[in-house]
Amino acid sequence: MSRLPVIVGFGGINPAGRISFHHAYRRLVVDVLGEADRARTYRSLAALMNLQEDSEQPDTRRYIDDHTLIRRIELFDPESIRWNREASLAAAGAPLEFVIARRQLPAALPDGWRVEEHDARSVKVTVNGTLKTLLPDRRVSRVSSAGQAPTGFDPAALYPARSHPRGLQLTVFGASDTIRSSGLSLELLKRKVAPDQFAAYSTSALSQMDPEGYGGMLQNAMLGKRVTSKCGALGLPEMPGDFVNAYVLGSVGGTGGILGACATFLYSVKQGVEDIRSGARRVVVAGNAEAPILPDVIEAYRTMGALSEDEAIMELDGTDVPDLRRTCRPFSSNAGFTAGEAAIYVLMMDDELAMELGAEVLGSVPGVYINADGYKKSIPGPGVGNYLTVAKAMALARSILGDEGLRRGTHIQAHGTGTPQNRVTESHILNELARINGIEKWLVSAAKAYVGHTMAAAGGDQLASAMGAWEHGWVPGITTIDHIAEDVYDSNLHLPMQHVEIDPAAMPGALINSKGFGGNNATALFLSPDFSRRMLERRWGKAAFAEYQRRNEAVRESRSAYDAAMLEQTMPSIYRFGEGVLEGEDLTITSDSVQIPGFEMPVSLDIENPYGDMLEP
Repeated sequence: MSRLPVIVGFGGINPAGRISFHHAYRRLVVDVLGEADRARTYRSLAALMNLQEDSEQPDTRRYIDDHTLIRRIELFDPESIRWNREASLAAAGAPLEFVIARRQLPAALPDGWRVEEHDARSVKVTVNGTLKTLLPDRRVSRVSSAGQAPTGFDPAALYPARSHPRGLQLTVFGASDTIRSSGLSLELLKRKVAPDQFAAYSTSALSQMDPEGYGGMLQNAMLGKRVTSKCGALGLPEMPGDFVNAYVLGSVGGTGGILGACATFLYSVKQGVEDIRSGARRVVVAGNAEAPILPDVIEAYRTMGALSEDEAIMELDGTDVPDLRRTCRPFSSNAGFTAGEAAIYVLMMDDELAMELGAEVLGSVPGVYINADGYKKSIPGPGVGNYLTVAKAMALARSILGDEGLRRGTHIQAHGTGTPQNRVTESHILNELARINGIEKWLVSAAKAYVGHTMAAAGGDQLASAMGAWEHGWVPGITTIDHIAEDVYDSNLHLPMQHVEIDPAAMPGALINSKGFGGNNATALFLSPDFSRRMLERRWGKAAFAEYQRRNEAVRESRSAYDAAMLEQTMPSIYRFGEGVLEGEDLTITSDSVQIPGFEMPVSLDIENPYGDMLEP
């Protein structure tokens, strides 16, 4: 009997706001919510954005609307990007001469240079011929929109960031929000779970490319700056997971950086799901952080032809000014994807532990499927692997929900990048499999229309949309489009341009689909909180479930207290730097176990031989 991986915590940050308690989701559908939910949404964003103004005032709400989701880039000035232009200098009618500080003189003199003393601190250089140099310049980016965290949100101010790359700053906030959203303390988990039965799986798909990470490692020498000791280490793609372990969880359990390009979130979740189903781990934090809003990253993807350029948007609309709020247009006439930043995590545990702790059941993950594309014509081009992942996830939904449950009780959160190629290939996959499975009009949503493509964390944006729909009953429509492109396959799909109201009880299944460069395809089935709780009650019985509900009351109070505090002012992130650091002498080791301070249960060394049938008795 497989253990059911249950989601008991869900949090982080994306361009729509704080993920926990569906705050970011509500920003997507705020125009159809009742006033109480609207007020809570704007109050949450005002606290996150450090606004002192009353969040109920129309001017404040307009400011919040304008400074969330996809919008003009604010993390750098797209009108003035630093650039070095190569040049050859020559004197007019005489050798080129100039004075330079002695400390700035190159260690290896270029050919044709003659150096003479000038004064105590400088030398005179005479150049025979031309002087090759780089002249500082500025350029205008052809892409000026991105999905950025709400304006005013500063993750570095919430803990001693110590020049950390932005992706790691987002990681610390995201993991902290996730843990606290569960209403379960780390101390409680460490009393109930053995040290090696924890795990954290987290990466960034692009690494940390800002100057504090790989960007500094690769560029500083060319810019005349020093490469710091942090650049190489903090740039590593698995560093978000390392930060979660070392500074948030204090975990000595399983870890790993599992990369799958734009499908990375589901890759991380799958590892946690497999661990829990098999019994190898009992508590798993899985998710990803990405901070790609950097001039160099934007330019690289623009040159590839993947990003939505301002000029292309103007051409689509027949205007002279680009609509920077609508640069991502899934399944419509479009011009490319829009980059975004986010850090999103889930806290999962097995159903038995959830029952024991009275954990809040936010949903469950019965399965995640991953398949490659086979032989490819180009690395970024799509292939057949995504047909397999979607088909398998639908088959699992049919097994759990029944034929009618699959047809009428599921919707899909599409990858929906907003590129011309994606609109054709993904729509064909979804449409064909809907037709084959007897679905007349499969409801499709596309979160990237609102928050952009957050790379490794993108699947988390889609999950936030699905989980919010179960709470509030609205599946976000693709509101950045006004028509479906002619080459989109939609005979069996419903691609709504307005929000769609649903009955959450009648639609307990949500599929999350992800497609990544290189043939990284993943599709997962998630089940609603109500359906997941019914599964627990059926497995454990009514009496045990009643006891669970009693224990759950205190957890709910703890969750509510955290959310209420965050609505007033953003709390400092969990960051336990240098706390509880252990050495080998601190461990109590026997032949049967290892006792680690801070954990009530020991690590068992009673390991069964898994290959006994291959050995002589």
